[in-house]
Amino acid sequence: MVVDAGDTTGTYEVVGSGAGRRVETAVRRGVVEVSEVTRNGTVVRTDRFTANRVPALVEQPVPREDGSGKAG
Repeated sequence: MVVDAGDTTGTYEVVGSGAGRRVETAVRRGVVEVSEVTRNGTVVRTDRFTANRVPALVEQPVPREDGSGKAG
């Protein structure tokens, strides 16, 4: 995620750090919310940014277990 900080931009990377965790994104009421979520849906942590300060949000597919690198 790239965030406009006025005179510069900052890049933030959010990764599902534990086994089976995933990252979910949502845009609600002018806020971009990125959450790390466990298998059973419990939110571990959440980062929030004002939507007009987020010029780019890039989601990368999860590599397949067969090693092909292509998401299923």
